[in-house]
Amino acid sequence: MVQSTNSTSNHNSINNNHNNNSSSSSNKNNIDIYYIVTLTIDIALLLIKFWIAVFQTIITTFAPQETDVNGQTVLITGTGHGIGKELALQYSALGAKIICWDMNEQSNQETIKEIKSYGGEAHAYTVNVMKRDEINALAEKIKKDHGFINIIVNNAGIMPCHPLLEHTETEIRNMYEINVLAHFWVSVHIIIQAFLPDMIARNQGHIIALSSCAGLFAVANLVPYCGTKFAVRGLMEIKFTTIYPYMVDTGLCKRPRYRFPNLFKMVKPADAAASIIKAQRTSLEHVSIPHAYLYIEKISRIIPRSGLRLINDFLDAGVDSDK
Repeated sequence: MVQSTNSTSNHNSINNNHNNNSSSSSNKNNIDIYYIVTLTIDIALLLIKFWIAVFQTIITTFAPQETDVNGQTVLITGTGHGIGKELALQYSALGAKIICWDMNEQSNQETIKEIKSYGGEAHAYTVNVMKRDEINALAEKIKKDHGFINIIVNNAGIMPCHPLLEHTETEIRNMYEINVLAHFWVSVHIIIQAFLPDMIARNQGHIIALSSCAGLFAVANLVPYCGTKFAVRGLMEIKFTTIYPYMVDTGLCKRPRYRFPNLFKMVKPADAAASIIKAQRTSLEHVSIPHAYLYIEKISRIIPRSGLRLINDFLDAGVDSDK
């Protein structure tokens, strides 16, 4: 009798284990099916969104719609000369109010005077972009004086030009302070802390940073400068607009070198400014000046480095040492 009871108990235990295993297997199969179905839906949605984005890009490339900047407030750094000054003049001509930042008070005031001579509105502020405390204090003042900033252009930069071993520590530190960290301080404090909440609330606002074609290609005699411009490129990979100008005739490129002058012409500051403004108004994220250089850089990434060096040596374009 005891053996019979034990036998029945063991049989029931086996049945229960079998039922539990079956239930567990069924649940696992249900989870697997659910995962496969949701993954399939996610992939389908990804493909649909991807091709919509591709078609939208093609349409905006061939038929760009420029936004109106009339009445908007534009903050530009480095407005005392060169590209920064041309940006200030051209944005003003489009009806924007200009906030001019430069460390050279005299040249900055000249830009303001020129804008006001034809009825434009502009305000000058003297600031050293290497000094974070000055930027922080000025950001608060600008928000108080002018309210919402629609467009910010980080343009200030320096470009000492000579062989790597001839660069001094001070030169390299200054380059990174002005060309990289100033972009970061301006972006972080003014945009993220001061104005980003308003930009999100209004669903508007645009940030532009000037990198360089030296942020796309390495250039002899500009090794630290190339490093700073590659850094700007990385900093702006979130959805901002990054500009990569070739050598612009602002005085920074003191001794440009070309084997084929008609192929590698210096860019006029006015032309560079016009391209930057168009990039902002059409919401492009990456623009080189000339435009083809960005595509050339993409193609060059699939060429073996040894072959690329041969091409660079053949073209022989760059900047000679200014020492």
